[in-house]
Amino acid sequence: MMAVLLLDVALCLVVAAVPASAEPLTVTEIAPGVFVHRGAVAEPAPDNRGDTANMGFIVGESGVAVIDTGGTPELGHRLRDAIAARTDKPPVIVINTHMHPDHVFGNAAFAGVPVAGHANLQDAAAARQEIYGRRLADELGAQAAAGILPLRVERPVTGELQIDLGGRTLVLAAHPTAHTNNDLTVFDPQTGTLFTGDLLFVDHIPVVDGNAVGWLRVLDALSRVPAARAVPGHGPLVVAWPDALAAERQYLTALVDGVRQVLKAGGGIRDAVASVAADERSLWLLFDAYNPRNVTATFAELEWE
Repeated sequence: MMAVLLLDVALCLVVAAVPASAEPLTVTEIAPGVFVHRGAVAEPAPDNRGDTANMGFIVGESGVAVIDTGGTPELGHRLRDAIAARTDKPPVIVINTHMHPDHVFGNAAFAGVPVAGHANLQDAAAARQEIYGRRLADELGAQAAAGILPLRVERPVTGELQIDLGGRTLVLAAHPTAHTNNDLTVFDPQTGTLFTGDLLFVDHIPVVDGNAVGWLRVLDALSRVPAARAVPGHGPLVVAWPDALAAERQYLTALVDGVRQVLKAGGGIRDAVASVAADERSLWLLFDAYNPRNVTATFAELEWE
């Protein structure tokens, strides 16, 4: 059953200091009132300042919904400045599509704005908070990680939840385990725009932190959303829908089928890492960084099926 979200005030993450030199993020209006910032398809590093995931916002008559906030408090502040440059409407809700730090650590810039996310999001983020914080400090320095506190989800989503922005209603949908166990999508029926989070990777190789077989099932269901365009979690600002799912579905199918073939032949995990999805290498950026992890996770997933 869908419920209408009442936008009240709750506290999420504290505000972190931002270097005076930081400028508002560059955003593009991909549909009326729908703005997106494109992150680099790369690992977080000093040259990109952790700006490696897509994020955006949608403007209604009474307020703004922020969809993911970037990988550092600084990026969150720069996103908030970009919002202020485009509208005088205030942020009234932060929507996190899943727990990964490149999508949530910018929440620190939106203190006092309630957070919506999958019902599993808060616990999943808490389980890795310390690890993710240390990794960010190692990658970008201690200052980049300053101000990050545990993520609090004031509006957990199970099934679907509607958010009324004033003359514009967004539909949030929580999904079964796929990329993670806490994936959420955001659909704006007014413009036909779907924010997929990391349920859709384009150019950047998909990353399995949940269940590859489940992910394929979710893609089948997601393809039926009547969207005109989609914003992937990584990749271009906007892609055609549902055509953009094809490459990811092909990779995940190669991953699952390849692991099953190795298991059927009596091979071990090293055999799988050496061979599974190798034909996909030329099609994806960061393939060598993530395909071995994906194969390992999928091998563990399928070993006893």
